Amino acid sequence: MIKPIVKDVFFLGQKSNPATKQDLSVGQDLQDTLAANQERCVGMAANMIGVRKRIIIVNIGFMNLVMYNPVLLKKDTPYETEEGCLSLEGVRKATRYQNIEVEYLDSSWKKQRQKFSGWAAQIVLHEMDHLDGVII
Repeated sequence: MIKPIVKDVFFLGQKSNPATKQDLSVGQDLQDTLAANQERCVGMAANMIGVRKRIIIVNIGFMNLVMYNPVLLKKDTPYETEEGCLSLEGVRKATRYQNIEVEYLDSSWKKQRQKFSGWAAQIVLHEMDHLDGVII
């Protein structure tokens, strides 16, 4: 279901709670909402649709990937950039990393480990910041 985008900075600034199997429908809501906003958005976190759970979706070029309880394992080659956000006005400076490795649960609740680089890594890191209440 397409959900409205949360713009409340107080809500977005709160840390998200771990996702459980009962939250799988949130992943579908993120897919629907991202698809509805695809012309201006490449990733979302569950708190952006009003759910404080550790769930993100990122467009990695050829598909949208939903990650439950993502954990950053490795990062290297920092760089400075500016980013916008569907939940916030304007752009903000951010430090990102060229290469990252993330562990997460997929929609079958199986543990996955994946490496991302470049633009995909930047999107993943932006959305993971949302999970920790970091407003970028």
